[in-house]
Amino acid sequence: MIDPSLAFEVNADRPDQPSGREPLLGGALREQAVWVDEVVCIGCRYCAHVAGNTFVVEPHLGRSRAIRQDGDSTERIQEAIDTCPVDCIHWVAFEDLEQLKQDLIRQDLQPRPRG
Repeated sequence: MIDPSLAFEVNADRPDQPSGREPLLGGALREQAVWVDEVVCIGCRYCAHVAGNTFVVEPHLGRSRAIRQDGDSTERIQEAIDTCPVDCIHWVAFEDLEQLKQDLIRQDLQPRPRG
């Protein structure tokens, strides 16, 4: 099992200082954020195999989660979205991420059976 915290130790080849082109600052790097609807996710791991710098399967719940918005190219993330058999990965507005996170916290998700 891969430790999800390792994703935060990987160098993403980006400058340490903000460039002003980050999406939250109105930049043009990416117009939308990626979000996994964990209620629908079946934990197939396809997205994590395709875009492993963006997605990881959360070990306790067995569901995929977007852990970095800048982990992979837009094309690779879109490929991961296209491989999802239950269509649970979506492009959303960056401004909606916090509300989506709060909505997810209110869900009573149970761990997926490991198989």
